[in-house]
Amino acid sequence: MPPSYRIGHTLFRSLARNFYDFRVVGAEHMRIQGAALIVANHVSFLDPPFIGQAFDEPLYFFARKTLFEHPLMGRVLRSWQTIPIDRDKPDASSLKATIRLLKSGKKVLMFPEGTRSPDGTPQPAEAGVGLFIAKSRAPVLPVRIHGTYEAYPRGAWFLRPSQVTLVVGQPYQPRLEGRPDQGRDLYQSLADEVMEHIRGLCL
Repeated sequence: MPPSYRIGHTLFRSLARNFYDFRVVGAEHMRIQGAALIVANHVSFLDPPFIGQAFDEPLYFFARKTLFEHPLMGRVLRSWQTIPIDRDKPDASSLKATIRLLKSGKKVLMFPEGTRSPDGTPQPAEAGVGLFIAKSRAPVLPVRIHGTYEAYPRGAWFLRPSQVTLVVGQPYQPRLEGRPDQGRDLYQSLADEVMEHIRGLCL
């Protein structure tokens, strides 16, 4: 791990496991070797670091491009292996960077809903995740995090007590046969399948 990533990984692992009794269900599925697109529900700002600290190897993350406009924040995000992305319209640079990472055997974390859920329940997936799946052909590892909404929901000012659990599903290789040939319909079909897997990961 890069030094900055290791520091953040250690701090958030300590926070998650000492204050939120962090647990993993299905940890055996995390041993997937090589590249994987890790897809998760999104209910809190705690989701990226709490999911990231659960893995012993470094992950790559996506974050809103606007967050990188702040000099200090942008520097920290880049040091934590974060890829800037336009949430409404992924550009060619972020797509190419992600594909290069996946083809080199890295793991990338992505939130198909695109933004945090307002009430803690899984929301419909945006087509963007399907685009990355179709272009990279990487295996998909679905995970669902429980408890971070209670710990730090959208609009909260302070952290709250909670018990956080990460449920890890079986990795799968999406098939393109029998789907729309190309374009947004194909990407949305793949995205909808992703959310079905995530919704099924209950406690």
